[in-house]
Amino acid sequence: MATGSAALALVLAIAAAAAETPAPAAPIGPSDCSTSCGGVSVPYPFGFGPPRCYWPGFNLTCDRRRGQLLLGDGTLRVAEISLRNATVRVVRSGSIIDSASITSDRNVSFGGSFMDHGYMLSNGNELVLSGCNLVATLVEELGVGPGRSGIISGCASFCSFRNKKVDSVGQAGGNKYCSGMACCQAPINYYSSPTEVRLRWLDAGNHSEALTFLPTYVFVAEEGWFDQRPLADELLSVKKSPSRAALEVPLVLLWGVRQGLPPLPNLPANATTSCSADADRMLCKSDHSVCAAGNLGYTCHCQRGYDGNPYLVHGCQDTNECERPQEHGCFGECINTIGGFKCQCPRGTHGNYTVRDGCTKTSTTGISIGIGVGSAAGFMLLVLAAIFVAQRLKQKRQMMLKRRFFKQNRGQLLQQLVSARADIAERMIVPVDELAKATNNFDKAREVGGGGHGTVYKGILSDLHVVAIKKSKIAVQKEIDEFINEVAILSQINHRNVVKLLGCCLETEVPLLVYEFISNGTLYDHLHVEGPLSWATRLRIAAETASALAYLHSSVSIPIIHRDIKSSNILLDETMTSKVSDFGASRYIPMDRTGLTTMVQGTIGYLDPMYFYTGRLTEKSDVYSFGVILVELLTRKKPFSYFFLDGDGLVSLFVNLLAKENLAQILDPQVVDEGGKEVHQVSMLAAACIKLNAEDRPTMRQVEHTLQGLLGSKSKRCVQTGGVNVETTGEKAMMNCSSSKTEGQSTQECTRRYSMEEEMLMSARYPR
Repeated sequence: MATGSAALALVLAIAAAAAETPAPAAPIGPSDCSTSCGGVSVPYPFGFGPPRCYWPGFNLTCDRRRGQLLLGDGTLRVAEISLRNATVRVVRSGSIIDSASITSDRNVSFGGSFMDHGYMLSNGNELVLSGCNLVATLVEELGVGPGRSGIISGCASFCSFRNKKVDSVGQAGGNKYCSGMACCQAPINYYSSPTEVRLRWLDAGNHSEALTFLPTYVFVAEEGWFDQRPLADELLSVKKSPSRAALEVPLVLLWGVRQGLPPLPNLPANATTSCSADADRMLCKSDHSVCAAGNLGYTCHCQRGYDGNPYLVHGCQDTNECERPQEHGCFGECINTIGGFKCQCPRGTHGNYTVRDGCTKTSTTGISIGIGVGSAAGFMLLVLAAIFVAQRLKQKRQMMLKRRFFKQNRGQLLQQLVSARADIAERMIVPVDELAKATNNFDKAREVGGGGHGTVYKGILSDLHVVAIKKSKIAVQKEIDEFINEVAILSQINHRNVVKLLGCCLETEVPLLVYEFISNGTLYDHLHVEGPLSWATRLRIAAETASALAYLHSSVSIPIIHRDIKSSNILLDETMTSKVSDFGASRYIPMDRTGLTTMVQGTIGYLDPMYFYTGRLTEKSDVYSFGVILVELLTRKKPFSYFFLDGDGLVSLFVNLLAKENLAQILDPQVVDEGGKEVHQVSMLAAACIKLNAEDRPTMRQVEHTLQGLLGSKSKRCVQTGGVNVETTGEKAMMNCSSSKTEGQSTQECTRRYSMEEEMLMSARYPR
């Protein structure tokens, strides 16, 4: 043992001596080339001067008179270049849109100063808007980004008062400086190639007073820049103009090398992969470097344990981790090695060197006692015993993990919530083993869909029932109490047009939900993929969906707002009966409140604009989304991807054409042929549902009654009591409730009311 210890010490001593040998200084640029301008280090492939000093396409301009390093057309000043992150931090002067030129809506080009030179906008930036009653949107070309909607980011700024006696209108508190009053901030969530910034006024009329009270600025800036209190207070001052220095705006750009290299592979947006051997050989000149290929180009990086410039020969140099050992988790004796380090307790101590004070002095008693060699039979017995113990420990660990997940997912809370109904409690909690068996251990071949809230698997339970099993993406502990409370509420919903929640499993890291399996696809599929639907079928689907939403809003013990109503969340069974699904975004509202203020969530195209601007969620938000579905049924066009030459979306064009009595221009020809006068009535109902002011929209109960009346009118005309009667006067659509009496007798045909008797009959007909 003494000989082995001496040999190990000798090896470590040699490694330490080699690591401590001074290495030549790591180069950052080619020899005889300037590598600094205006106090900014300029590493290769960037450079200025002769062409040999930079890679094609990475030439910068050094303005020595002003001491500035410039990028592109000279409007961007380089502040920092990072080879490790493949980013350039630049500074842009002034607002994107001049405050004096925004007396009306404006579209201003943005991004050409860097995109024309091969750069992209990093997700380390944000959109900042200051001003009164404005909305700013940063856009890109349709179909380019991950969302393919053309919208990168956007936010709205409001002014509820204009008191010129105050010094500044900024707000303190929270993670962000702005909260939407007088200014707003919105993140940029992915690498993007913006083309312009759009600025729209939220109110009509003369805007000179708003511009006089508070100047308007639009910035795309590095995240955190606007959160600096003195700078933001200066920009939002209502008494004096900001200094020139306050309008120096930093932003972060991404770069990659393309010229002179093999073509890039086809990759999804914001994805990377390893380079081809040719690209690696041509670009990454240093030993201990690796090459990566992305959407923008190729980049080189030093391997772990090395740092420097991978684009130059010998550019990646060993990092001495022992200069700051605690940053690398070493609290003992650190020995630097080439490309790494070794950590151990000092001589004469033992213990855990990865924690502070983890090494303690070693007792000398018993150090020299050797370990005896056992017999072959004893060794085999020890191996068998170890295998047996390992199996038992594995089983015990699995049981403990299930119990921990059950407790973490508030399983006891769910049991208490459904304890009043023993039959519900018995079937609601499903073991994970049953679901794993039903889905062949969650085989990817069993996946039938997915969305923003989880992945859906098709499974067959032991009683041969076919079910849909949804694996939720909820993983934040603070959301689990609300999740379980919603499960308890949804378990007691009994409506023929709502997908039935059969149970849930709480023995996994994220909860699993078990729904009835609907086999005939979604309304989206039948409208836009598989083929046309008859007008009668569309009208019935609309009425059934309205019935389900009305039930959720007003017939359950605690009203529920779905929050993500869209055609892809309306399932159709084999009889084309509609089923509202995907309650992952849903929220319930206590009876003593009319709404909730939440983080905005939903689908572009279906999202209530008032909810988007204010964050105030009410039942009328579902009404708006349902109105968009009515427009989709009438036009057979996709709300989230249908844009026109003048920039209007589907909803805006529908309202304008309805006002001009030229709706046939956008209607589905099949609807025009089969719908008759009902088309106009449904169009007016849709227009009422998608009004901008939520207070002017009908309730879902009124919408349901109106649609049920239209269904009944195919055999007999009726007047809906409590329904939405739509009258046209010029360009206004008015809603009112009416009834008729004939010879003293009230006529109330085709109405649909929920009563205790009907709910009991419905429960008996559609058992849970």
